[in-house]
Amino acid sequence: MFLEIQYINKSFGKEQIVKDLNFSLAPHKTLSILGKSGCGKTSMLKIIGGLLKADSGNIILDGNDISELEAEKRNIVYLYQEDLLFPHLNVFENIAFGLRIKKQKEAHIQSKVKEMLELLELEDQGQKMPHQLSGGQRQRVSFGRAIIINPALLLLDEPFGSLDAGTRQRMQQLFKDIAHKFKITSLFVTHDLKEAILMGDEIAFMQSGKLKLYKNKEEFIADPSTGVQNEIGFWENLIPKGQNII
Repeated sequence: MFLEIQYINKSFGKEQIVKDLNFSLAPHKTLSILGKSGCGKTSMLKIIGGLLKADSGNIILDGNDISELEAEKRNIVYLYQEDLLFPHLNVFENIAFGLRIKKQKEAHIQSKVKEMLELLELEDQGQKMPHQLSGGQRQRVSFGRAIIINPALLLLDEPFGSLDAGTRQRMQQLFKDIAHKFKITSLFVTHDLKEAILMGDEIAFMQSGKLKLYKNKEEFIADPSTGVQNEIGFWENLIPKGQNII
């Protein structure tokens, strides 16, 4: 397995927010994690990303124990709901930032960023500043900046939560396309049931600090604790059988 999380625990005072976190993920796969606000999913991502120290347990990434490494040495990128672009840099330079930090040659930077802009359908937006972009465009730039440095692991914390429904749907498909093209390994955290089912190659449910992984989506759907059956029942009661909705 590419990512192995081994019995991670974390408490704040008397409250245990992550309990015996133990799972693995194969390379180039996305694990979607469904959970309500306050269930511990953001703390879990921060621990894996090195932004929060666990009380116990180990994190193995590509065969290396990174549990004690500083965040900037883990080759992990954490994407928030907020795009967190540099407001003083245009789109091109925001995407190029990581390559410049790594002191890549200018010709390489120009080539890679132009390729990324085309992939993100932002080829005519390179000279614009972040404040001139829509929410969906800013999130695309954020993805481009993260992916262009080829991180070992991508952590996504409700990345589409602030977008309208139409933009959110387009961004979901864009991420799936990018993940496939760049062979990304990622954890995708969401509180949205449909998004959790759609985005993951594998799926898990987090509740009260404990994470449960499922063998497949059918098992996830059948588990009453995930809420899928309640939602199915809601729509079945709302829409009589045989009735078409336009």
